[in-house]
Amino acid sequence: MSEWITVCQIDDILPATGVCALVGDDHVAIFRPYPSHEVYAISNIDPFADASILSRGIIAEHEHELWVASPLKKQRFRLKDGRCFEDASYSVKHYDVNVNENGSVQVKSC
Repeated sequence: MSEWITVCQIDDILPATGVCALVGDDHVAIFRPYPSHEVYAISNIDPFADASILSRGIIAEHEHELWVASPLKKQRFRLKDGRCFEDASYSVKHYDVNVNENGSVQVKSC
């Protein structure tokens, strides 16, 4: 059964950055690309490096899509669905995420 897990407040995530949260047993990278309440969540585990580091990546726009580049090997992962730009067979899990009326960032556990 899935449920919404509160992980932080929106103001805890600086605009144009990401943070890591533990949701159940999953390391989840949560990104706030702009100074708004829009957020995205994908796995924090870089499948190329097998390290929990994607939340430290650089957010960039390419062809009107938002991506995060891994800080280690620079592969890009699309924020809306976790697809790997360089090799789709290395795509990462995407998580439903929202910001409620109190500014709490919530991730849907699986």
